[in-house]
Amino acid sequence: MVRSRSDEIEHLEAGEAPAERPAVQVIARAAAVLRALKEHPDGLSLGELAKLLGLPRSTVQRIVDALHAENLVIAASQARGVRLGPALLPLAAAAKFAIVDIARPTLQQISRECGETVDLSLLDADKVVFVDQVRGIHRLRAESDIGVSFPLHSSAPGKAMLAAMDEDERDRLKAALRLGRLTSRTIVSWEALEDSLAEIRRTGLSSDLEENADGVCAIAASLRLPTGELAAISIPVPTQRFADLREQLEALLLEQCEKLQQRLRGSRFG
Repeated sequence: MVRSRSDEIEHLEAGEAPAERPAVQVIARAAAVLRALKEHPDGLSLGELAKLLGLPRSTVQRIVDALHAENLVIAASQARGVRLGPALLPLAAAAKFAIVDIARPTLQQISRECGETVDLSLLDADKVVFVDQVRGIHRLRAESDIGVSFPLHSSAPGKAMLAAMDEDERDRLKAALRLGRLTSRTIVSWEALEDSLAEIRRTGLSSDLEENADGVCAIAASLRLPTGELAAISIPVPTQRFADLREQLEALLLEQCEKLQQRLRGSRFG
C-alpha cells in the first residue's frame, strides 16, 4: 500500500499522548515542508506544497509563515513562492561537525585493522571535501589535508557519492560537473562513468585506480546522513601495495560502513 506524506506524518504521531500530538504534528509538518523545498531548490508555491504534502493550503500557509519568521524559508525569485532560507546554513554546518564525531571511531577502527590512512568526506556542491582523517602507520602513505577538495568523477569517495544519488540528484549535477582529465586513467565520458556507477551500486564500493593522482589508488563506500546529505569513508593506498591489500580493505570497509550506517539511522543529529 502506498501512503501519502500526510499519512506518514499522522503515523509518526500515533504513539504520542493526546496532549503531545498537536506539537508533534506541527514539527512533523514543518519538517515535511523543508524536505519538499530541499528537493525543489528554485522554490515552490503554497499551492504546490499543499498538493505535494497532502495538506490544506491554510495549514501550509501557517507553517510557511512561522518558518519565514525564523528565516528558515525565504521568498523565491520569479514568483515561485518560497525556498530554503539562510538560517538553515549554520544548522547544516553543525550536522557536519556531528558526523565527524560519530564517524571518527569507525575511521580509527579501520585504520587500526589495516594500518592505512582513512578519510571521511562530504559532498559539497560538485566536489568532495575531506573533513576528517586518521593517518596510517606506514612511512610511505597516501594522505590529503583536511579541507582539500577533489572532483567527484575521479575520486573514490566522489564516485561512491555519485552512485548513491538518485537519478534526479545526479541529473542536477551533470550540467555543473566537468569531467576533466587528471591522469591518463581518469574517466572523462558520462557513458563510461555511468557504467562505473552501476558497478558501484552493485558492489557497494567504489575505486580510484590512479584516476585522481598517479601513484595512488583508493576504495570508498558512501553513507547517507540523517539530514539526507551524502558522506563517504575512503582508504587511499600507494599503488605499489594496493593490489595485495585490496580484498582485505574492501571487506573491512564494507563491514565497518554498514555498522556506521546502522548507527546513523538511529541518530537524530542535525
